[in-house]
Amino acid sequence: MLAIAGLALAVAGGPAAAQDAAAWPTRPVTLIVPFLAGGPIDVIARVQAQKLGEILGQTVVVENVGGGGGALGAQRIARGAPDGYIFVMGNVGTHAYHPTLYAKPLYDPVADFQPVGLTTESPRLLVVRPTLPADDLKGFVAFAKANHATMSFGSGGLGSATHIPCLLVNQAMGVTVTHVPYRGAAPAMQDVIGGRTDYMCDSIQTAVPQVTQKNVKALAVLSGTRSPLLPEVPTATEAGLPGVEADAWNAIFLPKGTPEPIVKKLVAAVNQTLDDPTVRKRLDELGLSIVPPERRGPDYLAKYVKSEIDRWAPAIKAAGLKVE
Repeated sequence: MLAIAGLALAVAGGPAAAQDAAAWPTRPVTLIVPFLAGGPIDVIARVQAQKLGEILGQTVVVENVGGGGGALGAQRIARGAPDGYIFVMGNVGTHAYHPTLYAKPLYDPVADFQPVGLTTESPRLLVVRPTLPADDLKGFVAFAKANHATMSFGSGGLGSATHIPCLLVNQAMGVTVTHVPYRGAAPAMQDVIGGRTDYMCDSIQTAVPQVTQKNVKALAVLSGTRSPLLPEVPTATEAGLPGVEADAWNAIFLPKGTPEPIVKKLVAAVNQTLDDPTVRKRLDELGLSIVPPERRGPDYLAKYVKSEIDRWAPAIKAAGLKVE
């Protein structure tokens, strides 16, 4: 009798679940930003969330869940209900660095998420405290080699997208510098401005205002090309540290098992958001590159995450990083 009753419930629940998925969303949805408010990912998320809400016909609530270099916020999605009402803006830190960095990963970036699509990419910018006695990368390298034992650099958290790029810089310089992790990039930047740490590798969108206000000095763009926001700042390769490229990316992920109708509807809404002229203008002003249509969607993102895990593993292992 119990088996028959269970079967009856399953049959009854099937059409109802399908109907719920087709009607999604019928209430506000939550976009998790796995970092503190005011940081680079938070800025991007809030630009996109308003338009996304207009397209979906429901409010998109941005909720900041900081800690663990983004891992705690991402973990919440990995364990979240697959009903479409919660998703995350992940990035290279949460989905490419994490499985190599953690001795016991909090989640599997491939198996525990339903990819929705890449959204934006941006370079990191090497910035130093205003009182550091170097005005270009060559002078900074010389200073670091002479003083690395007493220097420190900040980041938005261990294993974050503002941490690993600076490891590449340190490896290229041949120095070991004390890392000071914060719960977000914003407080890390404040300590560079205040001279309590020497440098950081911040996102272009949050670093540029501090550079233009002369709160910090920009020494190099960690990318293959210069940024139109700071055309006078050379790439690391141009300035003498070849091969130091650390472009970061952002992407939307749902919990694994989210019904396909919901996934398709969110994919379409995200793409429509990225194509909106107002959103594109704002993201362009922030120095972000919107990924082209051929690099969007769940299939591309699923393959891309796997390739990025493989790409970053050697650098993390070479630095001897491991979170127990």
